Amino acid sequence: MIKPFVANISEEILDDLKNKIKNTRWPDEISNSNWSYGTSLSFMKKLSGHWLNSFDWREVEAEINSFPNFIATIDNHDIHFMHIKGKGEKSIPLIITHGWPGSFLEMMKLIPLLTEDQDVSFDLVIPSIIGFGYSSPSKVEGCNSALVADIWHKLMTELGYKEYGTQGGDIGSGISTWLSLKYPKNVLGLHLNYISGSYKPYLKDGEQLTEEVVTFQKFALDWASKEGAYSYIQSSKPLTLAYGLNDSPIGLCAWIIEKFNTWSENNGNINSIFTNDELLANVTLYWITQSIHSSIRMYNENSKLPLKFGKTDFIKVPVGFAKFPKELPTPPRSYIEKSFNITHWTEMPAGGHFAAMEQPDLLAKDIKDFFKELAI
Repeated sequence: MIKPFVANISEEILDDLKNKIKNTRWPDEISNSNWSYGTSLSFMKKLSGHWLNSFDWREVEAEINSFPNFIATIDNHDIHFMHIKGKGEKSIPLIITHGWPGSFLEMMKLIPLLTEDQDVSFDLVIPSIIGFGYSSPSKVEGCNSALVADIWHKLMTELGYKEYGTQGGDIGSGISTWLSLKYPKNVLGLHLNYISGSYKPYLKDGEQLTEEVVTFQKFALDWASKEGAYSYIQSSKPLTLAYGLNDSPIGLCAWIIEKFNTWSENNGNINSIFTNDELLANVTLYWITQSIHSSIRMYNENSKLPLKFGKTDFIKVPVGFAKFPKELPTPPRSYIEKSFNITHWTEMPAGGHFAAMEQPDLLAKDIKDFFKELAI
């Protein structure tokens, strides 16, 4: 069942948010430490002032509602999604999936870029992952990327798309990969801007890793030791973390904003890439939907089913990859090609983990170029 959806949170929830921001108990910090110990205190105080006095969630809702939004009930899950038809003579169905700590809001800059080109346009389906945003949380174990892929296939089928493309970064990359692995006859092409951190190709007995791959693995391990604490706790004890984040808007904001700062190519100034309104729109969505626990729980579920390819596993559909320079550790192309049919590879000149927000023009062009090459 699919029904229209309108974003409209109660004024009571927004008033409560403001009261909680006003009553924040701020921590201390080392003088002039900036972001070296975590989210900058001075930045957070300025951002909280903007959140309290200038940010307008109703403007965000108006932008959301300017596009067609729906709720689909599939296998007892209520899935929120945007569905925007392309304006070209022939539009390619494309489901685009976000990750954490982002949301469907990340993809809104892509909408005009991918729907209004007469040469190649797309029918965009932009869902919120189960437990994120306006999609309902799962109350049972096992809601991992592979299960979400099954739901996505059912959603696209229900929308009348027998064949479709898929795109994703972060968790969305894993969901899109599982979708392509499970439903190769339905997926026209897979476009990624990230490879899941749990990815492991099948290796023959006695097969030695190349020096290039060994160097990457050492780099990734070093990165994880310095930057991966969030992932370890979200994979192991998400509920413990959620008590604080679900009760304190500033705590939630600091947890999320630190990632937007560290993972983007901002040259030391987060506002050179993201406006305060953009940052707060995403954080506020997490707050009003109380989705921080259900979203980070995906890390726990995915840790039980990593993206580990067996002997007969291979992504046979054409795969395009956009490699952004400030992305999280990305395996060498040769290592990815052990499991993915790479037909298109782009070394991007700029951008980081939040490609759709940071460099929407670059990402949209690469998506269009990839699907053009497939001559669909």
